[in-house]
Amino acid sequence: MRRPAFILALLVCAVSLTALGQEAFTEDNPFAKASTLPYQAPPFDRIKDSDYLPAIEEGMRQELAEMEAIAANPDAPTFENTFVAMEKSGTLLRRVSRVFGSVAQANTNPALQKIQTALAPKQAAHRDAISLNPKLFARVKAIYDQRETLQLTPDQKRLVERSYRDFVRSGALLTDEQKTRLREINKEQSKLSNDFRQKILAATNAAALVIDDKALLEGLSESDIAAAAAIAKQRGLEGKYVLTLQNTTMQPALSSLRNRELRERLFKASAARGTEPEFDTR
Repeated sequence: MRRPAFILALLVCAVSLTALGQEAFTEDNPFAKASTLPYQAPPFDRIKDSDYLPAIEEGMRQELAEMEAIAANPDAPTFENTFVAMEKSGTLLRRVSRVFGSVAQANTNPALQKIQTALAPKQAAHRDAISLNPKLFARVKAIYDQRETLQLTPDQKRLVERSYRDFVRSGALLTDEQKTRLREINKEQSKLSNDFRQKILAATNAAALVIDDKALLEGLSESDIAAAAAIAKQRGLEGKYVLTLQNTTMQPALSSLRNRELRERLFKASAARGTEPEFDTR
């Protein structure tokens, strides 16, 4: 007997923690409850890299269970028991995903990159388990088909129409065979997208310029020079200076550096990112 997609997704979440040697999700996890800080700001003083994966996977498990409960509701579909219920689901997953996404983008490290790699196909499967759930879509469609006669507010009607559109664009109207193929494509795309981002990051880090002579940095502010020295120290290059690349071709330091040769090196390093054999994204 074929297992429904949502059950397979739950099983994947259950085994992945063990596979990665990560700790299980407990009430001690800083994401287990809403933050008590102003505006529910993340408690970064308590968050460890090892907290993200178990919280995300528990969040996916909870959201899938919530969505399946909505889909299996024996009552006739209503805006309240379908759309409002869907909007209220996934609280834990949203809480941790927003923080993890921001930190992984702004202050990543090998541990976070490993988590991103492990999560990419699982997150694709998670989204598919929801958007390709036929029972859930049937409830969404039932309300969508009646949207003109249900006396919905403009906001409610907009939510119904947008949700229906998103389900359709995610493959809800495809045949079972097409859905299977779509899941394969989404899984592959999530992996390739993650690989691309990590190659870009690695190429950017590898292309940073190491400068031995402070005099070559003439034109930069003292704070910029101090920052370059601090980055060099972090990389084990005490006494040197490192100019890291920004995510543009025209680097900010180009407008300040007075040494023409160094400006040329910086520009070429930036323009050539993603072309080296190890980091080639072409």
